[in-house]
Amino acid sequence: MDTTELRALQAPLKDQYRETPDSAVVTMRSTAELSGLGISCRVQTGQALVEAGLHPAAGGDGSLACSGDMLLDALAACAGVTLRAVATSLGLEIRGGTVTAEGDLDFRGTLGVDKAAPVGFRAIRLAFALDTDADAEQLATLEKLTERYCVVYQTLRNAIDVSTSLTA
Repeated sequence: MDTTELRALQAPLKDQYRETPDSAVVTMRSTAELSGLGISCRVQTGQALVEAGLHPAAGGDGSLACSGDMLLDALAACAGVTLRAVATSLGLEIRGGTVTAEGDLDFRGTLGVDKAAPVGFRAIRLAFALDTDADAEQLATLEKLTERYCVVYQTLRNAIDVSTSLTA
């Protein structure tokens, strides 16, 4: 896909969202099924059923996906797609590369070993290694716009309100 094709694809959507802002608000949903007897749940992703369970540092055996890893997967995937879209829009050729998301998590918090230890990641790093001929200025713009338009990145950076409800 080139710049012209991307703009043609997105133009009617952008026009619609300008004319009817409420149509741009989409409720996305993910549901995990609590099945079986183990400490796990199943999540249907776009292409596969994922069985999630405890990370080895929390007592898991490593055979199931860890939700912390899945959060990093979502960040890397979103940043990669966003980077590709931004590069296409800017007319930059990206021949290949990698997007790496890594985070530091102190398991003392989630296991209740130390009440002062945070529950959750205390730092997340996102790194891009690209095969491109783009110059330093173009890469700086690409990075800035990728950060700006990546949904998962912005959600993590801007700590939104999250609520819970429980019914029986």
